[in-house]
Amino acid sequence: MLNRLPEIIEPLHLADKRGELKGQISVKSLNRIAELLFDDSGSVTVNLFFSREGHLPRIEGRIQTVLQLKCQSCLQGIEWSVDSVIKLGIVKTLDQANRLTEDYEPLLVETETMRLSDLIEDELLLSLPTYPKHQHNCFVANPDNNNTNTPARDAQPTRENPFSILAKLKNTGDL
Repeated sequence: MLNRLPEIIEPLHLADKRGELKGQISVKSLNRIAELLFDDSGSVTVNLFFSREGHLPRIEGRIQTVLQLKCQSCLQGIEWSVDSVIKLGIVKTLDQANRLTEDYEPLLVETETMRLSDLIEDELLLSLPTYPKHQHNCFVANPDNNNTNTPARDAQPTRENPFSILAKLKNTGDL
C-alpha cells in the first residue's frame, strides 16, 4: 500500500501485477476542476485495484472527498461529498470498448502510461452536478450579509395593475 501515490501509472502493467494504489491526492493538483471550486483545500482518498478478468484488464475501486464547489447562484461555497465507485475496463480500441459488459466503463489508453490525477479528475467530473447550488434560496435578504447578489426582481417595487380600475367597475356595475 502506498500512502504517496505515483504521478504516472502504467495501467496495463498494474493490471498484470494485480496492483493496488491507496493514498491521497491533493485537490490543488486537479487543474480541470479548479474553476468549479470555491476552495481548493483538502484531498481525494483513492483506493484502486488493478486486475485482469480473462483478457480484460480492469480497474475497480473508490474515490472519496468533500469538495467546496462554487454555488452557481450566489458564488459562495457549497460542500459536495463525493463517494464514487470506479469500474473501468482498460481498452485500446473502440471495438474493445463496445465489447465491454455494461458493468464497466471504458478507459481508452493510447500510450502505456497516463497521469493518475487525470484518471481521478475524470471520475470526479462525472460525479459533480451540472449546476451546483445551495438547497436553500441563496438570494434571501440577510441583514447580517453585505451580499449585493439580490436579484433585481426583489428590488423592484410592486406596481399597481393598470386594469384594476376596470375590475372595480365590473364589480360595481357602473359600466
